[in-house]
Amino acid sequence: MASPRPILIVEDDAALRATLAEQLSLDGDFTADEAESAKEAELKLAHADARYDAILLDIGLPDGDGRDFCAKLRRDGRRMPVIMLTGKDQEQDVIKGLDAGANDYIAKPFRLHELLARVRAQLRVFDNSEDAVFIIGPYLFRPAARMLLEASRNRKVRLTDKESNILKYLYRAGGRPVPRQILLNEVWGYNSAVTTHTLETHIYRLRQKIEPDPANTRLLVTEGGGYKLNPLADAA
Repeated sequence: MASPRPILIVEDDAALRATLAEQLSLDGDFTADEAESAKEAELKLAHADARYDAILLDIGLPDGDGRDFCAKLRRDGRRMPVIMLTGKDQEQDVIKGLDAGANDYIAKPFRLHELLARVRAQLRVFDNSEDAVFIIGPYLFRPAARMLLEASRNRKVRLTDKESNILKYLYRAGGRPVPRQILLNEVWGYNSAVTTHTLETHIYRLRQKIEPDPANTRLLVTEGGGYKLNPLADAA
């Protein structure tokens, strides 16, 4: 089972915000963090450990227009999906939201199942786009390009499709160890002809590529009968 994906809810209506957070968490596919204003959202996004896979953004915030905040996110280079929530569903309002960089637009009141479906759809698109970039130690990881870029050394590390999928799944686990069999099933599918030895071979090769000292692993470690990624580790 994939790790729940963190969603930031930016909404000034406390009751709606709490309901959304509760329902997202109950769904099992997501975890929720909350902000009541653009300023609070910006502070959360600026935190060193912040990782949000998508943002639910109200158009009417107490300190500004959500569309302006969305445009600022894009100017700052933040590419995660943004779904705007609003009581305005006139065509010109929808166009303004999309022009500001929003990926989708849903009018209140909305059905929760529809909102969840839209979030999942946008995440699927994003995960396979060139915009998806994750930080793993000294690397920028671009899954779509199957590449790690080590900017400090101007070095590119090419990955195979399986290596890229292993890294992406472990990253999504949020620092928790993933048992070998689960990782095998997620990357290779339920194929009885593929054994954990295949996974171990790929992990070995991946470590040779990304660890300065593969005998003393710091980024991709063995733990709890499986493997764990330490994306914040300094591999230097």
